[in-house]
Amino acid sequence: MFPGINSRQARQMMKRMGMKQVDIPAVEVIIRTPDRVIVINNPSVAKVNMMGQESWQITGEAVERETEDKPAEISNDDVKTVSEQAGVSEEEARKALEENNGDLAAAIMSIKNASQ
Repeated sequence: MFPGINSRQARQMMKRMGMKQVDIPAVEVIIRTPDRVIVINNPSVAKVNMMGQESWQITGEAVERETEDKPAEISNDDVKTVSEQAGVSEEEARKALEENNGDLAAAIMSIKNASQ
C-alpha cells in the first residue's frame, strides 16, 4: 500500500489518520456509463473510510463493451399506456417508444408536441 512501509506499519499509520479499510470478496465489478459497460473480473476490492468519507479501490482486468441504444424489448403494457395517454394507435405509440428508448413520458410528450 505504502512504498517502503511494511503492512503492520501501514495499518498503524492508517489507524492514526482515522482510516479504515475493509477488503470485499467480490467476484465481478460492473460499471455502467451512458455509452459503455466496464466489467472487471476477479477484482481486488477494498472499501476505505477516511473521516466519514467512503471510497472504493478496485484493481483487476477490465473488459469494455458498448451498450445498446434501444431497450431489449418494449412491453405491450407500455405501448397501451402510451396509446391511451396520447390518443394514438398502438403502432404510433410503439414507434414513439422506440424513438425515445422506451421512456414512456418522453414518448407521450413527443406525440403531443408533434400534434401541435
